[in-house]
Amino acid sequence: MKRLEVCDLTARRGSFELGPLSLEIEAGEIFAVLGRTGAGKTVLLEAMAGMFRGDGGRVLLDGQDVADIPPGERGLGLVYQDCGLFPHMTVRENIEYGLRMRRWGREERRRRSAELMERFGIAGIASQYPGTLSGGEGQRTALARALALGPELLLLDEPFSALDPATRQGMQAELLRIHEDFGCTVVFVTHDFAEAQLLADRVGILLGGRLLAVTPGAELMERRYCAEVEEFLGRDRN
Repeated sequence: MKRLEVCDLTARRGSFELGPLSLEIEAGEIFAVLGRTGAGKTVLLEAMAGMFRGDGGRVLLDGQDVADIPPGERGLGLVYQDCGLFPHMTVRENIEYGLRMRRWGREERRRRSAELMERFGIAGIASQYPGTLSGGEGQRTALARALALGPELLLLDEPFSALDPATRQGMQAELLRIHEDFGCTVVFVTHDFAEAQLLADRVGILLGGRLLAVTPGAELMERRYCAEVEEFLGRDRN
């Protein structure tokens, strides 16, 4: 499990600016970044992952500045909303991709991918390609691929927002099981109040590139906030 710290982070994307933003996420925590579309949630997640270097500030894992450490060497897994599966690879090949890059032997790769496919209930579609998968199957494959190397930090970018309600509910329960079984710190971004409240130990509310509040997930709708957050939550401060 990794402890994640973001210290005075700033990042610019065209006219959009994130931060300065500081945040501490404890090892083993499930942390939700909640905000509307365009709030900067994905930018923050990608900065945590090391997909780009911020314009200012630092990202630390277990107290170590990781600015010069490539994403693949940070001990993390990243899953996007659209799964990000390689369309020319089968389910098994997608799951084994990171293992192959790390030069695992063929038998080791097969054993690890078989374990994960069994764990996620996708062994029966091992030879299928992403274009033939349902939304739930695609997300299970993406999660298996992200977890193949045993990351200590799992980053999820609105992973369930495109799923139908029944599949989404099942995947939310799956996330809690993943957290328990794999013992990793989890950060996920969402625009869904109920999802954040249900899954997260704590919730950070990000609006307009600014982190305006951090609260226990169970108390998300009970606490009072600044006017901007109250409006986002659809509440009248009076």
